[in-house]
Amino acid sequence: MAEEPRGGAVQEFPHDHDVSRPDLRRPVVARGIDYPDHAVIAPHSHARAQLFYASRGAVLVETDQGAWMMPPQHGLWIPPGVEHRVRTLGRVQMRSLYFTPAAVPDMPRVCEVLGMSPLMRHLLAEAVTLPAEYDVNGRDGLVMALIQAELPRLPELPLSLPLPDDPALAARCRAFLEAPTPHDTIDDWARAAGMSRRSFTRHFRAETGLSFVTWRQQASVMAALPQLAAGRDVTGVAFDLGYSNPAAFSAMFARTLGAPPRAYLESLGAPR
Repeated sequence: MAEEPRGGAVQEFPHDHDVSRPDLRRPVVARGIDYPDHAVIAPHSHARAQLFYASRGAVLVETDQGAWMMPPQHGLWIPPGVEHRVRTLGRVQMRSLYFTPAAVPDMPRVCEVLGMSPLMRHLLAEAVTLPAEYDVNGRDGLVMALIQAELPRLPELPLSLPLPDDPALAARCRAFLEAPTPHDTIDDWARAAGMSRRSFTRHFRAETGLSFVTWRQQASVMAALPQLAAGRDVTGVAFDLGYSNPAAFSAMFARTLGAPPRAYLESLGAPR
């Protein structure tokens, strides 16, 4: 994905312990924190479920089961108790909602990237201005109640990648996801794993549920999104990912996200 900053190191940040305070009795708590580019939040979990939203910047979230790319203007649902690691791609304006499990009984039990409706974006922007102990019977409580009603209506988006249980293969998948290269082939991965091509393809599908080609295509889309959202042209991104024809990249992008890059970014209000 994005290159490491020249002359600089990845910055480690603690996660927000405050949202798990036992004295916070409200069913929904909102927090707003800004992070610089290449910030890393070490593996952690929350007792509450989290809706993670970035109005600016992209975020890569990893668990032991997979990886999720959250582009700008999207949300990421993280169930309670799921240990996750966060990495920012660009400067991120993070706005999060934390829910007690009883407040969101119908939400998924796995991480999901969600499309954010205009209403939810405005509600979240308002929620982060409210005090932690807001009046549940007044206007503030109505804002939070409307958030709970709107949350299950948000569409799930295919911006996740399963990671294999095999430690060596998982490490190679993570490395590819952070720095995809057009030069990696099935034969390269099979040789590295000490397998024949046929054995490797069977093993990869058994570990991830996807063919290697499909997995690599989805990883490429996830890698492309932060660059496209930052204003880089489609042709340059396509060439970097090994596509000799930008139209082929756009077609693959549309198969994954339902629209070609320019139309998809227009729907986000992102640079093109």
